[in-house]
Amino acid sequence: QVQLVESGGGLVQAGGSLRLSCAASDSSFSINDMGWYRQAPGKQRELVAAITSGSSTNYADLVKGRFTISRDNGKNTVYLQMNSLKPEDTAVYYCNAKKYLGGGIHLTYWGQGTQVTVSS
Repeated sequence: QVQLVESGGGLVQAGGSLRLSCAASDSSFSINDMGWYRQAPGKQRELVAAITSGSSTNYADLVKGRFTISRDNGKNTVYLQMNSLKPEDTAVYYCNAKKYLGGGIHLTYWGQGTQVTVSS
C-alpha cells in the first residue's frame, strides 16, 4: 500500500506564491496519473490540476495561467506551483494518484491534505 505525503501548504497574502509537493512512499511503485484536488469549507472537492506519466496536463479553468503542475517520475513526486494566489484559492489541497490495472480498473490513492490559506 503506497502512501502520499504532502508538504508546502501555509498562509500567504493575496498575490503571493506557494509550492506544494507530494511524494509517494514507495518511489518504485508505478503510478500513472497524479493530480491535485482542493476542498473549501462547505464545498465539494474539485480537481485543480492533473498530469499523466507522459506529462500531459489538465487544469481547472479557475487556475489556468496561475498554477503549474509538474512531476518527477523517478521520485514519484508531483508538484503544484501556485502563483498570483487569491483568497478564493483557500482550501485543503489533496494529492491524488492513480494506477491503472487494465480492463477499466484503477487504484486511487489520496494524501492527507495540506491547508492553503490566502489572506486578502
